[in-house]
Amino acid sequence: MALVKYNNNSISAVTSAASIPSGAMTLIKTLTASSSSTLSFVDGSSDVVLDSTYPIYVFKFINIHPATNNTEFQFNMSTDSGSNYNVTKTTTTFNAHHSEGDATGFLYDTNADIAQGTGFQLLAGACGNDNDQCINGTLHLFSPSSTTFVKHFISRVAGFHEADYAFDFFTAGYGNTTSAIDAVQFKFDSGNIDAGTIKLYGIKDS
Repeated sequence: MALVKYNNNSISAVTSAASIPSGAMTLIKTLTASSSSTLSFVDGSSDVVLDSTYPIYVFKFINIHPATNNTEFQFNMSTDSGSNYNVTKTTTTFNAHHSEGDATGFLYDTNADIAQGTGFQLLAGACGNDNDQCINGTLHLFSPSSTTFVKHFISRVAGFHEADYAFDFFTAGYGNTTSAIDAVQFKFDSGNIDAGTIKLYGIKDS
């Protein structure tokens, strides 16, 4: 087979090229907290899409600041458009931390996981509320509209522990339901979300 060699002139003569397939990420909705008790994304409400349009949804947490010190950032899902956030879940969590004083730790957090419970799932614990403290991270939710399979999710959150630690918190699990998930809510276990932004994206197949 002959080897074709291209030069600058031949490349510059190209006037068009086929688009390269990729998993495009589309911004769906941005919610900004201002002393908010919760931030909720409900399919069909306020331009939120959380259905079969996308197989993967991604929530991004940006500079989430709690009003109350030493609180837990949490989430839950709904199958009834947000009337109830009580989906049964089985989850697992672990985290690493490193203090300003050089103390370190890495552990599986049995206090943060859930075994067939309906309560809110912890995504980050002991969050500080000093003016310079906040948390940032992501949560991936897979095929929430499926009526065949359970609903898997993966989260990773980095933040500022109330005792001046950097932490990296990992959570994964599944909503044990074959009903479609059509709403997701975020909150702290105590006090309001003083400030911060959560963005919802959809990821296409190609």
